[in-house]
Amino acid sequence: MIDLNKYEALTFDCYGTLINWEEGILTSIKPVLQGHNINLAEGKILEIFAEFESELEQGEYITYREVLKGVVRKFGDRFNFQPTNDELNSLADSLQYWQPFPDTVAALKYLKQRFKLVIISNVDNDLFAFSAKHLQVEFDEVITAEQVKSYKPSLNNFRQAIKRVGIPQEQILHVAASIYHDVVPAKSLGISTVWVNRRTGQQGSGASLPATAQPDLEVPDLQTLVVGSGE
Repeated sequence: MIDLNKYEALTFDCYGTLINWEEGILTSIKPVLQGHNINLAEGKILEIFAEFESELEQGEYITYREVLKGVVRKFGDRFNFQPTNDELNSLADSLQYWQPFPDTVAALKYLKQRFKLVIISNVDNDLFAFSAKHLQVEFDEVITAEQVKSYKPSLNNFRQAIKRVGIPQEQILHVAASIYHDVVPAKSLGISTVWVNRRTGQQGSGASLPATAQPDLEVPDLQTLVVGSGE
């Protein structure tokens, strides 16, 4: 384990780390595909989602709601069907119902007693507001893609977070499930990282593009981080 006493703030990715976004994605997209007689393995759906999401988050900024609509549209383009308006909105509309992982809320409440807690998320302000209710803790700062007009793995998101948190980056520990979106850029800025490998034992990289980096610590869930903190 790393010495958590070195850090004053814990910054968190939200979707995939705190909120079970792969379950949310599949619960939304699978019915759309099946409604057009497209039957794909869950791993394949997540892999294609990662590809489309990344493409849409590059270039000129668009809202995350538009990104998610674009993902559904691209599924239609690839598999030769025309999504209805409801289907185009279904992924973004479903996000408000995406639930935390079973260990998330208790871990956040415990860590809140010791650290500043910060969100750095590729999301819109209004969409995160839904998730914040599920997470049940008050974050000291919330940095969304909508606020900074860029998407991780852009370094801009992390630089803006460092500025907002207002403490030296050596005292910030970034906790995230995506090597691609989070561990690679955070490490490049000298921020310590914890990789929450929510896909332990599963094949593939899920809803994030594959990437390689060496986090300072790997844990399978947040409860392991709390237990290993030695408190």
